[in-house]
Amino acid sequence: MTGTAVSWLLTAGLPLLLLGVSLSLPRHWWPWPPLRVLLRESGIILAVFLVWQIPARTTEGDLAAAVHRARWIHHWEQRLSLPDEAAWQRLALPHPWLVQAANGYYALMHFGAMAALLAWLVWRHRTAYPRVRTDIVLVTVVSLLLQTVAVAPPRLVAGLGFTDTAERYGQSVYSAGTGSVVADELSAVPSVHISWALLVALAVVRVSRSRARGLVVAHPLLTLLVVIVTANHFWFDALAAVAVVALCTSAHRVVRARRVPAPARGTPVQDAPAAQSEDG
Repeated sequence: MTGTAVSWLLTAGLPLLLLGVSLSLPRHWWPWPPLRVLLRESGIILAVFLVWQIPARTTEGDLAAAVHRARWIHHWEQRLSLPDEAAWQRLALPHPWLVQAANGYYALMHFGAMAALLAWLVWRHRTAYPRVRTDIVLVTVVSLLLQTVAVAPPRLVAGLGFTDTAERYGQSVYSAGTGSVVADELSAVPSVHISWALLVALAVVRVSRSRARGLVVAHPLLTLLVVIVTANHFWFDALAAVAVVALCTSAHRVVRARRVPAPARGTPVQDAPAAQSEDG
């Protein structure tokens, strides 16, 4: 059996094992109840990582087609008179500190902000966690399935005036090249950076009761600016991400509404018990 086959087998088997154990054993069998939840959530995360490998492996070696699609996107953006991303990037290039900060934000805040959100929900707003987690899983899986159609980022398209800023300053997260399991360069549409940033902002605004919660809106706005300045995405990639988030969260909301039984006439409406929220 090849190393690739072993990798796929382990990646697919581990989440199934964790989910199976966490869901099959009765609750009273668990000496430490949070362990059951931890195994279940770990299985879900690993299952999403399994889906993450699909575009990375299917787009490998498809650079020419990916660049062609990127040129098509750029062409239609120009036809629609959208702002030129290369012009925005040129405004930042004379300021190395700004470009390096954008590279760092792109590399660190994508996973960092999402991890902070999930930890905050588990620690402070546990009943809201399943709903937010399900939104994240839906958006991520749909995005990754769409990314099986390879599309190159602007920085890989020659002749359009873009600079690979992360490569220039040695900050690239794509050092493994196209087809990398960790980060695939040819999966630009939709932008998962934008979709995750939107999900973080939406979750904080909906769940938090702090008067300062509106400040989180800066995260998706900064992410949009960063992906343009670093030439990792076109405007179209961000718009596609917004559409995926809107469709997935709306569909999830409809499903949740249908699962909640309508109260009998004359019966006062009560909040759903916290235990029901674990289903997401």
